[in-house]
Amino acid sequence: MVDRAVVDVLFPSELPEPEYWEGQYPVRELPEGAKVTRFGPSPTGFVHIGGIYTAMIDRDVATDSKGVYLVRVEDTDQAREVEGALEQFDRAFSYFRISSDEDRRQGSYGPYVQSQREQIYLTFVRHLLRQGKAYLCFATKDELADITARQQAAKVPTGYYGKYALWRNADPADVQAKLDEGVPYVVRFRAPDDADGQRTSFVDAIRGRLEHEANRNDAVILKSSDQSPRLPTYHFAHAVDDHLMRVNLVIRGDEWISSVPLHQQLFAALEFEPITYAHVAPLMKQIPGGKRKLSKRKDPEAGVDFYIGAGYPADAVLYYLRGLANGRLAEMPLADALTTPIDLAQCGVAGPLVDLVKLEDISADYIATLSGQQILDAVRVWATEYDAELVPVLDTEKELALRALAVERDGVENPRKDLRKWSDFRSAYGFFFTELFVPVDGPTDERLVPLGVASDVTTAFAADLVAGYEHREDPQEWFDQIRSLAAKHGFAPNAKEYKKDPDAYAGSIREASQLVRVAITGATRSPDLHATAQALGAPEVLRRLQALIGK
Repeated sequence: MVDRAVVDVLFPSELPEPEYWEGQYPVRELPEGAKVTRFGPSPTGFVHIGGIYTAMIDRDVATDSKGVYLVRVEDTDQAREVEGALEQFDRAFSYFRISSDEDRRQGSYGPYVQSQREQIYLTFVRHLLRQGKAYLCFATKDELADITARQQAAKVPTGYYGKYALWRNADPADVQAKLDEGVPYVVRFRAPDDADGQRTSFVDAIRGRLEHEANRNDAVILKSSDQSPRLPTYHFAHAVDDHLMRVNLVIRGDEWISSVPLHQQLFAALEFEPITYAHVAPLMKQIPGGKRKLSKRKDPEAGVDFYIGAGYPADAVLYYLRGLANGRLAEMPLADALTTPIDLAQCGVAGPLVDLVKLEDISADYIATLSGQQILDAVRVWATEYDAELVPVLDTEKELALRALAVERDGVENPRKDLRKWSDFRSAYGFFFTELFVPVDGPTDERLVPLGVASDVTTAFAADLVAGYEHREDPQEWFDQIRSLAAKHGFAPNAKEYKKDPDAYAGSIREASQLVRVAITGATRSPDLHATAQALGAPEVLRRLQALIGK
């Protein structure tokens, strides 16, 4: 064991003792049973939708128990930090309204950014070194690679432990010699001597009692001495931070289960009270032949910006995610499911599938419950960032937009569900606006070709319709004028008659109606044609019908 004086000279002389930090971060005064949870995003990439899923559970559990939910930025891996990541965190949490009680802007247990907590970590690293529970390691990359190769050849677990731990029991004189030479070093945790071959267990708040092989590896807890700031690894930082921030429940992905034995050892070595872990199952994706984890690299829908950019309503996404966490919530009305707390005991251990088709159905149902004004407001907010051309159109044609949104929605038992997300607005309703609508280019327009109506028939039919058009309020009366002109220009009264003798007719009433539909909406599928015409108004309907004949 290295002498205390040798250890102390490696650290700033003004570095506080552990007792100082314990006093700075006192035990929280909370009701019995209150849970202090935390979410620790790492700014090494975009926010995974699984992060929103976990943060949502964190927020729920803390709120329901009258506890505290905090967000701590875990940026100890600064070499991989991505510019703009923190702003993306803020955008994601704001969009999904997952507010924190404490974060880098508020709270008395900060700083809430790990790179700003260097002194705290150094205090506890020094504490372990003084006690011989950690040691300096000068092993080079080549030496570490050689250790791994020998372990693989011997078919034993890889790692830095036992006889492979070159500096675990080094002579203090050899350590001092390396220090005198200025050789860079890391600090490693000294795993308990009896850990090899032992088993350990813990009670997971979701999965119950779990048993694993005890950690034998002398993990790095403080990175190389030639780096500044001197930052710890995640394992050590989380142990110190969770203790001092008085976190008592860590909800995280199940990929961390294998790390619990090391974390248990760190808490014991630091003489901290152990905390409870709850490991949630990862969100999955269906693939041919099975399923796999939703991947940041492979799946666009893994990123939170996918949902924000497409304009999925936050309430619809949260409702869907809550149903994945607790199946009972998926059976409730949306408003109830958003306010009923998530129960950790009802979280499954198998990864739930993220089904975008199901999400879009939920989203369409939700949007169908909103008023036209609510939809218009939401679309405008979304378009401000993602479809700037749409904003002035909505601002100048607000009344038209509201009339468009009322078609087959207002006053009907089963409202139209053509909006599944805000980005659908342009494709579903863009044709209502002259600025966005592309009129047909005469009787030979390519959108009319599939109808199979001769261009001269189209021109004559459209010319008569324009000449005598009446903007009738009654749907049947409005359509009768189309039916009457269709018969005059050789269209069969129905598809059955047309099929009997196709050569005798220019088409059926269906084709005649579709000529009008394409002229007015630009497509063969649209909301109710009469209601659409009423929303557009007579002058605009006539303008579009005239385009059918090339005027």
